[in-house]
Amino acid sequence: MTFDLSVVSYGLPLLLAGLVNTVLFSLSAIAIALMLAPIVAVARLSRRASLRWAATCYVEAIRNTPFLIQAFLFFYGLAALGIRVNAVLAGIVTLSIFGTATFSESFRGAIGSVPRGQLESARAVGMSYRLALLRIIFPQMWGYLIPSLANQATGVIKECAVLSVITVPEVAMAAQFVIGETFAPAETYAMVAVLYWALTSAVTGAISLVEHWLTKRRSPAASLSPPLEPDLTEA
Repeated sequence: MTFDLSVVSYGLPLLLAGLVNTVLFSLSAIAIALMLAPIVAVARLSRRASLRWAATCYVEAIRNTPFLIQAFLFFYGLAALGIRVNAVLAGIVTLSIFGTATFSESFRGAIGSVPRGQLESARAVGMSYRLALLRIIFPQMWGYLIPSLANQATGVIKECAVLSVITVPEVAMAAQFVIGETFAPAETYAMVAVLYWALTSAVTGAISLVEHWLTKRRSPAASLSPPLEPDLTEA
């Protein structure tokens, strides 16, 4: 078997166009997930059983079912109910729901990793629990959150390929078109693999730089206090 370079010259521009869409869809979903995940994480740590139960059911349902099934159920399930949703919108929403569930676990672990003394000191000077979370715990948790967040973000990017099953025009969908025209799946998927490798490497590299920047500014005294208990909230 020989690697046909003519497939590369024909297919690469199409795949790059699909990769741009993959980046846009993934970044949109990651941005939405980063806004919603802290809310879900705090709800999972709440002493209110209703909040804790609802958040736990949501996270476990999303994390323990294949993303492919979730995409099918959201897109085709709504269509079966007479609700027509644009494929791109459905893809971003589904990916955001998935990302929120996975990111929330990273946030929950990061909140629990902040030294206990930080919260106790804030409460001792009269801060409410919510204010202590916002001004003391959340700013410090990023150093603990970033490594896990890097893995979750690359996971969301790779799951974006699944959205081709609901006709979202990302790089995997572009690959199907190239294969249909060239009948060269080996060359096409080799290019897709390289493009995904380059994209995820760039993302993890950027996140590593952020982690390094945060690590240099983290107080060394912070590690002397024991971590917070898992059940933190009075919400």
